[in-house]
Amino acid sequence: MALNQRRIKILEMIKEDGHAKVQTLSQIFGVSEVTIRQDLEALEKMDLVQREHGGAFLKDFGNIVRTGKVFNQTHLQEKQEIAKKATSLINEGDVIILDSGSTTTEVAKLLVGYNELTVITNAINIASILGENPGITLIVTGGEFKAPTLSLTGDIAANTLKGLHAAKLFLATAGISSTMNLTYPSLSDLVVKKTMIDISDKVYLVADSHKVGVSAFATLGPITMVDCLITDKFITEEDIAQIMEANPKIEII
Repeated sequence: MALNQRRIKILEMIKEDGHAKVQTLSQIFGVSEVTIRQDLEALEKMDLVQREHGGAFLKDFGNIVRTGKVFNQTHLQEKQEIAKKATSLINEGDVIILDSGSTTTEVAKLLVGYNELTVITNAINIASILGENPGITLIVTGGEFKAPTLSLTGDIAANTLKGLHAAKLFLATAGISSTMNLTYPSLSDLVVKKTMIDISDKVYLVADSHKVGVSAFATLGPITMVDCLITDKFITEEDIAQIMEANPKIEII
């Protein structure tokens, strides 16, 4: 059974949030609840989601929470390469924000030996990685919990960040669209990302090269919102040229 574009987007949202309601999806996509139920039934037949009354949730939802591993583990070698580059920019005494995500998780793993660092994060797994080090001051937002990304999101998370200040933000993204916009599968994340950017002196986007040209459901804004892109060695010259054309001030590491 082939997936149409709407069903692909629905699946992306469920992979991000862990669950979705029929009524909410109907409003977002502007189709009837009957159509959404048919979409969820098709996804269930493909063993991608499990339906429940009024919606559906991600398969193996509970295992994600128990293992503490974020859902997206693709291109891990590239993400580890990016993490090494990002860590080289972090100094003792810095106040930084680590956004939730698989690449920022790899950054966190490389920070466990720091003795004087303040880390602000909306990621439960990152807090768990860094929380054992008494030399790291850890600030964790509140918010709605999303199991696949082990993150906290929404207005509560954003409000927790207001009034704080960071020298450096390491921002994640689901994709950099062909029109050079930062895109995400979940609407609830946008207010959190925007607030993170607002309270940070410098914004580093950590994104593997496979995310260039990818469009997720929701758009945060243009790539001009970031100061630096930290990516892997597989990014093409064509992609670099397009990014630089959209944001001439950007650094690419």
